[in-house]
Amino acid sequence: MTLTIIILLATVAMFIAGKVRADIVALCSLAVLMLAGVLTPVEALAGFSNPVIIMMAGLFVVGGGILQTGLAKKASKKIMNLAGDNETWLFLLIIFVTAAIGAFVSNTGTVALMMPIVVTMAAEARKSASTFLMPLAFASSMGGMLTLIGTPPNLVIDETLRENGYEGLSFFSFFPVGLLCLAVGVVVMLPLSRMVLRKKGDGEGEHREKSLDTLVEEYKLTGAVVAYRVGEESVIKGKTIAQIDLRATHGINILEVRNETNGGKGILRNVTQAIPTVKRRIKSGDILYLQGEREKLDSLASQARLTPMPSAKFDFYDIGIAEIVVMPESRLIGQKLSESRFRERYGINVLGVKRSKEYIMTDLPATKLKGGDILLIQGQWENIAKTGREEEDWVLIGEPEEMAGKATIDYKAPLAAVIMLAMVLVMALDIIPIAPVTAVIAAALLMVVTRCLRNAEAAYKTINFESIVLIAAMMPMATALEKTGTSALVSHSLVETLGDIGPMALLCGIYFTTSLLTMFISNTATAVLMAPIAMSAATELGVNPLPMLFAVTLGASMCFASPFSTPPNALVMHAGSYTFSDYIKVGLPLQIIMGIVMTFALPLFFPF
Repeated sequence: MTLTIIILLATVAMFIAGKVRADIVALCSLAVLMLAGVLTPVEALAGFSNPVIIMMAGLFVVGGGILQTGLAKKASKKIMNLAGDNETWLFLLIIFVTAAIGAFVSNTGTVALMMPIVVTMAAEARKSASTFLMPLAFASSMGGMLTLIGTPPNLVIDETLRENGYEGLSFFSFFPVGLLCLAVGVVVMLPLSRMVLRKKGDGEGEHREKSLDTLVEEYKLTGAVVAYRVGEESVIKGKTIAQIDLRATHGINILEVRNETNGGKGILRNVTQAIPTVKRRIKSGDILYLQGEREKLDSLASQARLTPMPSAKFDFYDIGIAEIVVMPESRLIGQKLSESRFRERYGINVLGVKRSKEYIMTDLPATKLKGGDILLIQGQWENIAKTGREEEDWVLIGEPEEMAGKATIDYKAPLAAVIMLAMVLVMALDIIPIAPVTAVIAAALLMVVTRCLRNAEAAYKTINFESIVLIAAMMPMATALEKTGTSALVSHSLVETLGDIGPMALLCGIYFTTSLLTMFISNTATAVLMAPIAMSAATELGVNPLPMLFAVTLGASMCFASPFSTPPNALVMHAGSYTFSDYIKVGLPLQIIMGIVMTFALPLFFPF
């Protein structure tokens, strides 16, 4: 027992110091517990097979799909329209929307659903996401106190009541308590998040690479590129790119050939983009993105019987854009762009040339390159990356893989929404006989298979493995505390010490003991451990067990001072760039104030 307590205290001290990554600290403590013989290898590694861990990984993927398809951006705009420019309203909307969802969906699922929305919203509002993400995680736990199914500890105390012959709790028995939790949370979090968490964003964004939208606007591509649809009557239908040779005959450049299909009322919409090759045959329904002088484009459209598409957007799905800078000693200097053979060698187009403050967008093939010229290139993302790796005559600006990740696959947004809502319904409704972890795994796989994420590699990149390892490595600590009798000793000592003082003192002791234990073991495990103790203490004193049991579920659920006490706290840790001490600074005051308020409020809701 002594060794386990020493390991626990040393782990907490390392977390607070923040000198070593939290996941490495957790793994070290796990290794020491195994080496000391406190835990067997099976017990120590059980956390990595826990359904909660698998669920967290799957929810990262689902959140990535929500981001990648632009669904988060659309939802964030609606919230921002309601809040306007008022940061306080924005904060309150995030809290209340999150709590409302958390009342019916697991707090882990709620954070996974809301986190990409909040990150996108903060970026668009040019505010630090860290100001909102920790309050988001805390609000999901508070929302869980609004209903019976909101959080597992609620179900634990309901089961404890029934096992001891009492009437079970109704669906909304928790609602008044949950509302008070929410009110206390808002009052405490609003000033603390501004004082402590906003500093996490200071200095961010001083150097940002240009976004795809910025490049489109800078080079005025929307006006320089025009889209035309090839119909059945078009004279170029069935011909290859080489046969029509628009560059030679009309001075027009074909930048992209796009094809779109629709199914399931737009939900199964699919878009393919391709850089035209000489052998590519033009089909009916193809959309050609053409660059050239307007008169020549109008003339071609008339002759070839092409239909203009004024509403077509310059999108980036399979194809992207980037900039390269021509080096002073480059072999390209003095060459015409037509001689550079970018398309033949790399499968990319040059859309424009930036020379000092001048933008050259017409007659590009005849443009002679100079050192320092910036070329706007277009091509498959992998070809753009290849361009940057294989040449020393230019420098690629930015990281194509990162830029591809930021390009939204917006035509997949309806499908992503259906997948997400189906997952939420399965998790929220007990009548559907599917376990939550199964629903999450299925949703994550569907996000990949239906290409709501670009590929499997993109899906793996959405998973924050630091958070996953942190939680999985800390879970066996609960087993160690139970095996050595530490948990039981603390709990029984509490009852023996405070039981004689009175029910109010015991209530306070149960709340804060549960709260303390939850900082080191999961809230569900703590509730399972403490609920029978609270029940026996109430029976021994001859008082109503409801306030004692509510103290257990509140102490287990309202634990904010640790990143690994609840999965939502861990989920936002990386995205918010938080350290263990950040949770102490914001979560500990909230946790203490919540405990004090509930010590006096619970006897009012449920008299002794």
